[in-house]
Amino acid sequence: MSEALTPTSVFKCLADDTRVRLMLLVTGEGELCVCELTCALDESQPKISRHLAQLRTCGLLADRRQGQWVYYRLHPELPEWVLSILRSTLEANRGWLTPVTERLHCMDGRPERAAACC
Repeated sequence: MSEALTPTSVFKCLADDTRVRLMLLVTGEGELCVCELTCALDESQPKISRHLAQLRTCGLLADRRQGQWVYYRLHPELPEWVLSILRSTLEANRGWLTPVTERLHCMDGRPERAAACC
């Protein structure tokens, strides 16, 4: 992570419904690919990819490629205060995410994950 995250930068990056849902899904699931996120949020792939790029640029997400898939996870160097905010927000708002998580868990053809090498 090139720059330290500040409360202002984190909250600015999360100041969008789609980005918050993406972050909470990834927080809860650990790692998700673009196709899973597109299905879960019922949004177009370009829109999801644009928001994922913003979250990556902010330093909140990291990605890895596995064949044709790109998987997103929380950035491994996130400070504990950011992780704490994400976890507590997820726990307090599971009902808000219910439709999204139900679509994700009902998705046919979810990609298989190989163990991450790093």
